[in-house]
Amino acid sequence: MSPSGPHSLASLDGEIMLASEAMIPAADEGFVRGDGAFEVVRVYDGIPFAMDEHLARMERSGANLRLPIDLEAVRADAHRLLAQATADEGHADDHRLLRMIVTRGGRRVLITEQLLESPERIRLLSTTYAPTRILDGVKSLSYAANMLATRLAKEAGFDDAVLVTPHGRVLEAPTRSIFWVSDGELCTTPLSEHILASITRAIVIEVCEVRERSITLDELYAADEVFLASTTREVHPVAAVDDHEYAEPSPVTDRTAELVMARVRERLAGA
Repeated sequence: MSPSGPHSLASLDGEIMLASEAMIPAADEGFVRGDGAFEVVRVYDGIPFAMDEHLARMERSGANLRLPIDLEAVRADAHRLLAQATADEGHADDHRLLRMIVTRGGRRVLITEQLLESPERIRLLSTTYAPTRILDGVKSLSYAANMLATRLAKEAGFDDAVLVTPHGRVLEAPTRSIFWVSDGELCTTPLSEHILASITRAIVIEVCEVRERSITLDELYAADEVFLASTTREVHPVAAVDDHEYAEPSPVTDRTAELVMARVRERLAGA
């Protein structure tokens, strides 16, 4: 099921409409070649969280892609769209996302989406993946490989994938950062492994003591706890990687989730 439901709204170059009615020319290279940048923002009771950080990352993506982006126009579009969405019944809740896209054709497309349901604890399938170095630090529209990894995992009966290099080093999930606990120490993959600089990953590092280090898949199997971190789910416990299951309770994961949620609420209160 698509997260953009029948009542999702879109802003196309500043004009608000139903998402189902928004159209861009077929020749736009954002569509033809996946050439563009995007961000997804979590919306809490009508307030977009970490908008400045998302726009700053979009600016970095645009610079790396040599794609001019009018950030203030994107920000203005976002505020107008969320104001309209919040005024509509059923949009002012904690389960709304805002997708912001800028295409090579120069179009700004913003869409409200519903946060899809997910199991409380998820199961991951390890999937071989080689990062595209030229896209380091870029959140581009070329996401087919990530989406295929998730689809392959679901076809095999899992909830999502965990990306592993051909040499056996664990990277991240297709759209989320990975953390694990070994001997009481909370760890995560370093950015030097060519993973995305996740905004929620940075929050976890901010509120917890975290060691950044590389890890092999076998070492991940031996971890005491594993969780994913993302804009959409904050902290999401992992029940299993491949056929290795992690026992409950998961005290470090639970405590991290509480600290991240508290920091999110604190920042929203000051927004």
